[in-house]
Amino acid sequence: MEAPKALNYIEKLVAKLCPDGVEYVKVGDIADIGTGSSDRKDAVPDGEYPFYVRSREVLRSASYLFDEESVIIPGEGGIGEIFHFVSGKYNLHQRAYRVSFQVDYINTKFAYYYFAANFKKFILAKSVNATVKSIRKPMVQSFQIPVPPLEVQNAIVEILDKFTKLEAELEAELAARRAQYEYYRNSLFENLSGGGSEILGDLVQYVRDKTKSLMKPLEYVGVENLNVDFQGCTASLSTISGTRYTPSDILLGNIRPYLKKMWISNNEGIAGSDVLVIRIKDEYRNDIVPKFLYYQLTTSRFVDYNVRNSRGGKMPRGNKKKILEFPIFLPPFTEQERIVKILDKFDALVNDISSGLPAEIEARRKQYEYYRDRLLTFPRKFEPAEQAMQR
Repeated sequence: MEAPKALNYIEKLVAKLCPDGVEYVKVGDIADIGTGSSDRKDAVPDGEYPFYVRSREVLRSASYLFDEESVIIPGEGGIGEIFHFVSGKYNLHQRAYRVSFQVDYINTKFAYYYFAANFKKFILAKSVNATVKSIRKPMVQSFQIPVPPLEVQNAIVEILDKFTKLEAELEAELAARRAQYEYYRNSLFENLSGGGSEILGDLVQYVRDKTKSLMKPLEYVGVENLNVDFQGCTASLSTISGTRYTPSDILLGNIRPYLKKMWISNNEGIAGSDVLVIRIKDEYRNDIVPKFLYYQLTTSRFVDYNVRNSRGGKMPRGNKKKILEFPIFLPPFTEQERIVKILDKFDALVNDISSGLPAEIEARRKQYEYYRDRLLTFPRKFEPAEQAMQR
């Protein structure tokens, strides 16, 4: 069913089944709300059960805490973001909330879609004059959701599931293109000619400059802010202490499962304790293109080397000494610039939301969000429909 037809169908169904409007209910009155008790150190690479933490990424666990349908809400990190609907056995972080509905007139997937569309706006509206650093249970309890008949809920879920599937298919195609790009990038560095090999530690140093309390917030990058597959980072503002980074520094996740996360900075900010900040030494700034070094460190040759030399038990850390012993191939400066231009073009094809497949996905996502919001907007009981659309 095309989106406009789907919207028209739902509007007619709501008008038929809910002529007086839809009742809104506080989540705390109809759901069990609580956190998990596990920490990241409990994650295992090949665990049987999904382990939901405070981000979009799903870890694995050898044990489970819950067996149910629920909506997962991060207590910290992505404030107000809703990343997961879960059905079945799962483990949960101690700072992530689960919302498990205890009534038979709520489709949990419907509630998940409503949370995803409206919870962040709800949190921001409650914090006009303050910054929300974490989600508290009373915030979740006081959030209101509409309760149309199950027939309406089920129909909306079916429509939104189809939209989500279409988006997932585009994401899968993009993932395939990224795999092709990764293969090309690895091959390019394996077949470099000219120049010589250098030890990374001769060219760079770890940044150890620590900030203390700040008067104004700076962009903060912890391991959770680094995006997977070297797709940049999503920084958050913070005044906490950390390692100061500057433009062209390379930020590297230094704890599993984040050893494969990396970003070359384009601004000044603060890095968390599990993020290494690597900076080219002053005497080599005229010999090395920073992005050339970054691209070489994103190859499987370095990533595999780093993982292989990591140390520790459940949550191994990168071996800082071994990282600096990694051999770097360094062709002439002009050749570095040429390679960076080539890889920048490939990177844009798979990561730039202003063109190509990423742009198509972004357009589809905006269309999806538009129809999702329309599908999930209901007149409150005894409230005119026009007033509902203005909310």
